[in-house]
Amino acid sequence: MNSQQRLFSRFVTHLPEGQLTWIGLRPERKAEMKTVDTVQALEGLGLEGDHRTEKTPGSARQVTIISEEFIQQTAHFLKRETAIDPQLLRRNLVVKNINLNALRYQKFQIGDAIFEATALCHPCVRMEHALGKGGLAAMLGHGGLCCKVLQTGQINVGDSVSLFTPQMKLL
Repeated sequence: MNSQQRLFSRFVTHLPEGQLTWIGLRPERKAEMKTVDTVQALEGLGLEGDHRTEKTPGSARQVTIISEEFIQQTAHFLKRETAIDPQLLRRNLVVKNINLNALRYQKFQIGDAIFEATALCHPCVRMEHALGKGGLAAMLGHGGLCCKVLQTGQINVGDSVSLFTPQMKLL
């Protein structure tokens, strides 16, 4: 465990619940995203129907997650008056009302599934095309998190997002 992980696990012991507001799957690399209301998170693989499940099992980048607040911040930096469609950002899950960066290095639950946030999800150069000039720069620090699935379970739009505490028990 590195020093950041120790710091987060020691001091991030409570977060108000957030909510899952959008689910997107990437059937193939660079393919158009498919929006769904429910999906099965598969332990060690990712989200059923997403091309990442066919990649390296156990990867720390099985699922990507971003917050509505980060999306709004990106729109602000781009001086957009309209909302950014989550499909453009190519993240799997969109949540709201939770400090997403506080979930880093933490285990958290959405629906029946347990996830662990592993790393920041940095924007790629494709954001310049998707969002226009300055898109990548606007997302820096607001690209969300990469996660792995620790416990298989169904997740649904509207599910709560909460820290998984040691008192809870993996099934």
